[in-house]
Amino acid sequence: MIQLGQLTLKTPVFQSPMADCTNIAFRRIARKLGLELAFTEMISAEALARQNKQTLPLLRRTRGDKPLGAQLVGHNPVSMGKAAAMIESLGFDVLDLNLGCPVRKVTSLGAGSALLQQPDLADKIFRSVMENVKKIPVTVKMRSGFTDPSGNEAVRIARIAEEHGLSAVTIHGRTRAQGYAGKADWNAIRLVKRSVTIPVFGNGDIFIPEDAKRMMELSGCDGIAVGRGALGNPWLYAGIRSVLAGHKPTEPSFEEKKKVLLEHIRLEAQYEGVKKGVLHSRKIAAWYFKGCPHVAPFRDRINHAATLKEITSWIEDFNREGTARPSRYMWRRTQSEERSAEEQ
Repeated sequence: MIQLGQLTLKTPVFQSPMADCTNIAFRRIARKLGLELAFTEMISAEALARQNKQTLPLLRRTRGDKPLGAQLVGHNPVSMGKAAAMIESLGFDVLDLNLGCPVRKVTSLGAGSALLQQPDLADKIFRSVMENVKKIPVTVKMRSGFTDPSGNEAVRIARIAEEHGLSAVTIHGRTRAQGYAGKADWNAIRLVKRSVTIPVFGNGDIFIPEDAKRMMELSGCDGIAVGRGALGNPWLYAGIRSVLAGHKPTEPSFEEKKKVLLEHIRLEAQYEGVKKGVLHSRKIAAWYFKGCPHVAPFRDRINHAATLKEITSWIEDFNREGTARPSRYMWRRTQSEERSAEEQ
């Protein structure tokens, strides 16, 4: 178990916030297959403080969507403090502060991983947030550095976080300069773990359950923050727990993947609306079948699908040998597409 303030985690595995990914549909599937602590998508503190209409929907929850955290990104201590108080008042279980986002539109404002180079400003943000949050645990997620790969920048920020009473830190073993390229440096996580007494979670290159075990053995971190590895693989959480307990993880069958994927896209349409659900479902289907044989023609068809009915049909007819003959509805559509191509 891991203690974060008043919150006790039964498992040392949680899902990191990911923009355009960790919405309600994603979380419902993940929780059904073993995830305990989940997070919403990253939230702009400035937008939340202004109660921006496009931001508020990102904080939607459903019954049973607990424990649930929210992550704030920003560079203004006043706005971060105000937004933090709002997060707590809305009933979230954890507040995470983003010092890891590498996206230029975020770092150009001095937010996200740019704060690794501004320890004085990070100090003010931590102070403002902790003055405004009274009960729930506050954590911070950061990169190992901005351009410096040594991990020293992360150590410096982690120590400041601990001084202000934050409950835990999460370290992504890449610099901002790396983006998502190259290999995550788990030694940087170990460096931070040796520098603070609060729990440290490791993040970066966790794609199979055995990766988590190796990271914990190498770095000594207290737990795992799963990132991109769970996209299309919600079985990863339970798999990690199995490996850490000394058991062999259970692999989902091809048909089980299809079944869960179909449920995932149904939930996308339910919570995001049909139009947005179609767009999201295209990338979600690609996540689940990434690396499968003959996936290229399947992905191409999915990307050109205009309705959930079409997407569902292609998923149902996809098999390990390739894309099987589609349903009667889809077969007529395919013939029509071919005739149109010949006429052009």
